[in-house]
Amino acid sequence: MTDAGVPGPGVSGGRKSAVAGTDRRDGAVIVSLAGELDLYNAEEVRRALLDSLTDSPELLVVDLKGVTFIDSTALGVLIEARSRMNDRSGFRLAAPGLEVRRALEVSGLDRHFAVHDTVADAVGPAG
Repeated sequence: MTDAGVPGPGVSGGRKSAVAGTDRRDGAVIVSLAGELDLYNAEEVRRALLDSLTDSPELLVVDLKGVTFIDSTALGVLIEARSRMNDRSGFRLAAPGLEVRRALEVSGLDRHFAVHDTVADAVGPAG
């Protein structure tokens, strides 16, 4: 914890890291997220996504396969990361489960993000 009582780097409110890994594949940067994405680990997710943009990749895929819950704070982090890309069509979400897909639909973000069933689909040409 930091002095302000906020989880420090790598700490997610006592839970496992929300960032399962970062990979480069076929010219894309793939950030895999896992568990519950919420206020407690939003900064960790933000750092991982923004760090993945430092080399200005043409394609950033956020693998949501391991995510079981996402709140509005974490959805805001996805919006922020997308807004920082030169070409926003290069920001793609992959493999959201039922709960995450529902959150995207309820928020209306499914109409603004490119959402794919698998990482392989997301890495492929935009559809």
